[in-house]
Amino acid sequence: MAVVASSGGTATNPVRVEPYLRIQALVKKFDDAVAVDGVSLDIEKGEIFALLGSSGCGKSTLLRMLAGFEAPTSGQILLQGQDLTRLQPNDRPVNMMFQSYALFPHLSVWDNVAFGLRRDKLPRDEVAAQVEKMLSLVQLNAYAKRKPHQLSGGQQQRVALARSLAKRPQLLLLDEPLGALDKKLRERTQLELASIIRQVGVTCVMVTHDQEEAMTMASRIGVMSEGKILQVGRPGDIYETPNCRFVADFIGSVNLFKGNVTEDEADHVVIDSPESRHYVSHGITGTAGMAVHVAIRPEKICIQKEAPGVDDFEIPAEIGFNTAQGEVRSLAYLGSQTTYHVALPTGLVVKVTKANDARHDENHLSLGDRVHIWWWGSDVVVLTQ
Repeated sequence: MAVVASSGGTATNPVRVEPYLRIQALVKKFDDAVAVDGVSLDIEKGEIFALLGSSGCGKSTLLRMLAGFEAPTSGQILLQGQDLTRLQPNDRPVNMMFQSYALFPHLSVWDNVAFGLRRDKLPRDEVAAQVEKMLSLVQLNAYAKRKPHQLSGGQQQRVALARSLAKRPQLLLLDEPLGALDKKLRERTQLELASIIRQVGVTCVMVTHDQEEAMTMASRIGVMSEGKILQVGRPGDIYETPNCRFVADFIGSVNLFKGNVTEDEADHVVIDSPESRHYVSHGITGTAGMAVHVAIRPEKICIQKEAPGVDDFEIPAEIGFNTAQGEVRSLAYLGSQTTYHVALPTGLVVKVTKANDARHDENHLSLGDRVHIWWWGSDVVVLTQ
């Protein structure tokens, strides 16, 4: 919980500042099945927070409890200090945008955006002003008279967003907001959608199974599995410092080596695995002899035909560590990068990605080539669970 000094407090006796949205020990059971298992979260005002996980992990159930469509078995939901836990959906200052967009096919774009405002019986001029403002925000003024079926998928998505924002919700919920779009359009829309939400300043919780979508749009991410949140953090922190094997493997690609700690010092660790001896140039919370997993991202691994030399390593102590030999079993040219799968003598296959930063690669590798792979100790993450 954040603390600040204000007119009501001093530096020695600060005022406690409650988070904008607080979820406390939230549980949802369906008969004997636990869909959400004791989730607690603090979300600050103006954040775009992503719940990320595979199908069935509980993220959509959690979102539906925030919207009021599901009643929690236990726990509490507080928005700006107001207890929403038992309020009906219509009584909450919350709006939800569904994956299907749920636009009214018989209404024009203008009338779709105006629908909720009219139901609240706002004055006609106020409705008109707010609708025009929302259409301008999503750049759809020229399409105001069209019906949803006359729009592209991306345009329909922006109409749904405009309608969700028109009532000025204190909290915006997005359920797989770009799931109905094709890959290229989804990639193009991610930044656009996040920009609109930040421009309005609304606090947003979104659910997605798409890690790229979460990392592009969200200021923070909560990774869920089996009803629990395993890790919360900024996209870069979760990618570079995952706290367990599930998070490391779910966010991006990762190579995992099973090993045991053989040297445990404050400034470095040595881990022996069947494939390599790993020199980790930072300490860990562990003890000599414990079983661990060494995690290395594919783009952090170098690949070449020659054995690495002294100049290839970050510090002299790494020489003789952090390297292995194998055979290129498959490769895929993907334009900006090439992906290699290197089979080691133990049978472990290591994934390596190499940026194609030149049109002609002087060190071209082919299927069947014997290669050396190597990495720096600072790029190693040691996972104890």
